[in-house]
Amino acid sequence: MNSTFDLLHSPWLPCIQADGTSVELGLRDVLIRAHELRELGGESPLVTAALHRLLLAVLHRVFGPADADEWADLWDAGHWDTARLDDYLDRWRHRFDLFDAGRPFYQAPDERVKPKSLNRLIHEVAHGNNPTLFDHHTHEDAPTLTPAQVARALVALQAFGLAGLSGLLQKFTDAPCAAGIVFLVQGETLFETLMLNLLLYPDSTVFLHSLDDRPAWEMDDPFTPDRTRPHGYLDYLTWQNRRILLLPETTAHGIVVRQMTEAPALRLASDVLNPITHYRRHERHGLLPLAFTEERALWRDSAPLFRLQDPGFHPPRTFRWLAELVVDEEILDAAQTRRYLALGMSKKQAKVNFYRSERMPLPLAYLKKEASVEALETALNMAEGVARQLWSAMRTLATFILSPESDTGGARQPVREDLDSLMQQWAVERRYWSRLELPFRLTLEALPQSEAEALAAWRKTLWKTAWDAFDPVTDNLGHDPHALKAVVRARDQLAAGLSKALPAPKSVTGP
Repeated sequence: MNSTFDLLHSPWLPCIQADGTSVELGLRDVLIRAHELRELGGESPLVTAALHRLLLAVLHRVFGPADADEWADLWDAGHWDTARLDDYLDRWRHRFDLFDAGRPFYQAPDERVKPKSLNRLIHEVAHGNNPTLFDHHTHEDAPTLTPAQVARALVALQAFGLAGLSGLLQKFTDAPCAAGIVFLVQGETLFETLMLNLLLYPDSTVFLHSLDDRPAWEMDDPFTPDRTRPHGYLDYLTWQNRRILLLPETTAHGIVVRQMTEAPALRLASDVLNPITHYRRHERHGLLPLAFTEERALWRDSAPLFRLQDPGFHPPRTFRWLAELVVDEEILDAAQTRRYLALGMSKKQAKVNFYRSERMPLPLAYLKKEASVEALETALNMAEGVARQLWSAMRTLATFILSPESDTGGARQPVREDLDSLMQQWAVERRYWSRLELPFRLTLEALPQSEAEALAAWRKTLWKTAWDAFDPVTDNLGHDPHALKAVVRARDQLAAGLSKALPAPKSVTGP
């Protein structure tokens, strides 16, 4: 008997309901009930991002919308038209079976490769040269997944698969979302979230469009013609980067999957931009995607997301669309604050270092008032300036701790490795930045309402946070003359540095 798993009606999409409880639903029910659900979740940020892209592909195919008026009609309705959804989903139901004998969803066989464990299907699981942090699975201890779990992993891999060796002449290439951060605007419900990320379609300013554009499940052969540029946005959202075939098994507990085959498939041209990723322009390398880094929280780089007219940046197209809805169409109120969700991973070659999800407030005023963006940039520059002064003062402290007479002629100077090691132990910068995230969120929301007051409060926060990061280190150094000398030198330097980084308004004295 052939295995079957109907993705339209079988529960596999993890959702959070209005009361905060979790539930898994089929694709149809998620869309029909989107206005009742709080949000869509996943085992990892990669799964969450990939599932949103899948739902958006369905919605674009059914509803467009072709222009702002159509978008407004959908928004005002407050829910998706069940009849239109059912008409489309019923027509293509045969392409949404995960284990269909002829055309399984998001899959294709390749006779050149042999079955292997599912380790390669899930970035969170170690495989080959990708020993993912904190995971200890091996090929001898391979995962066994339910149909729901393996369906989510399949969709995620087609969006976030990494380049690398395949055992064939053709190598694996990066999937569409492997580089950079995926930005999703969030509403109060899943319906609002999907709507706020539903760009106009077709729209060649978002993604080059051809009449052949359609999602992968509508294509008789998603891999023909072989191409590096999608037919359009729907082809891009459902891009088949790999030929994967899941091999289901029937057990006493139901259907499970332990093995699959995998081979390289469509290669995406490197200059194809992801509409929901932020890019900055590099003089030599062109547009580079904003990516997560381990030691740097995303909020520190948040101002360029609102640089909608700056040629040095290419913000997510969803932010540009929101600006049109606020400024040009007046469909959304600039006084509102939404949220944005940043999802992605840090990678090096074929290795995943970590994956991350961050949520930040999104005051729509930033999309309308350039002055607010300038003020936000000022606030962030102040924080970076204080960080540099704090680092410099700590370097001075470390220098005098290691070489108390380093300021005298001919005295031994500490080596860089020893300075770095001591400063790493103190971890002052980490303490400083971690304490600023919540105050920054408050500042981000306050700036459009009262720029001067918000910047003044932020300045005081930076001043206090710098000293709060500095003092615990100096308090534990003891009171011998050498330590006292080091502390005095560093403290004087930090005080002068903060006055330079945080100049007081003319009418104000002190911090």
